[in-house]
Amino acid sequence: MSVPIWFAAMLGAGAPVEDGSVVAILPPTSAMPATMQRAPAPPAESAGLSLATDPASAPLQAGAEPQDIVVTARSRSAPNDPIAAINGESFAATQAVDRALVGPLALAYKRTMPDSVRSGIRNFLYNLREPVVFLNFMLQHKPGKAAETVGRFVVNSTVGVGGVFDMARRRPVHLPRRPNGFADTMGFYGVKPGPFLFLPLIGPTTLRDFVGDTVDRFVLPLAVGKPLNKLAFTLPTSILGVVDRRAEHDEELHRLHDGPTDPYLATRAFYLQRRQAEIDGLHGKHRTARLPAIPATSGAAPTP
Repeated sequence: MSVPIWFAAMLGAGAPVEDGSVVAILPPTSAMPATMQRAPAPPAESAGLSLATDPASAPLQAGAEPQDIVVTARSRSAPNDPIAAINGESFAATQAVDRALVGPLALAYKRTMPDSVRSGIRNFLYNLREPVVFLNFMLQHKPGKAAETVGRFVVNSTVGVGGVFDMARRRPVHLPRRPNGFADTMGFYGVKPGPFLFLPLIGPTTLRDFVGDTVDRFVLPLAVGKPLNKLAFTLPTSILGVVDRRAEHDEELHRLHDGPTDPYLATRAFYLQRRQAEIDGLHGKHRTARLPAIPATSGAAPTP
């Protein structure tokens, strides 16, 4: 099964968390029978289902006995996804484009380009975002992390040859990259995600994240000017970033979309839970809010 190309871009925008802490999540399902007579069922919260076991309170379905366990699937149009039908069409169209064009291109790029070159390109693109990361840490009243971000940018821009080598992450400097953005700042101050959106050329997002990411993209071009505000620079770097992230996350994306009954619902659940975990992390809730892991398929799970 193909995977949405721009979901890879969104994974890259958030970037891997340095501590690597994850928890497994079970994807929601859209095709459960109306009743299941005394059959073991997965936890309701994990599976995205409402579970009633009390005969006195559970609504009886046709043909169900009072002692039956009744499992009712939630509607595809969840409260945070009011335009699920439109989003689903966009998701399907994105998969079709990925299958026909970007997926093969990304995998060809991964096969032909040496790992060291791809890593250098990725580091360079990450280094360009460090001023935006610094600004948002300041907006979140985190001067310590903002100072570390400045240190990373200075070290990588000089010793790291314009950011091609992530020297700041190595010892003795040992400053790991910490992604941040205006969407995170809005979430930090309590702005709700708003409706879920799956947009062509962008992928999974929410109204809050879409606004925040748009602001991030305009900060440096407006502040620095040339060449960051020229199409001759922004277009190839954007395409290169998308292709690289699509190649980097190919196996993870297959794990996300090949196993669940409804890949769209699994994508939505994964994105929303991951983003909430990232916002919670800004409030220091790391012990209770870990980034969810991409669920494995029923077969042997590929190594990330």
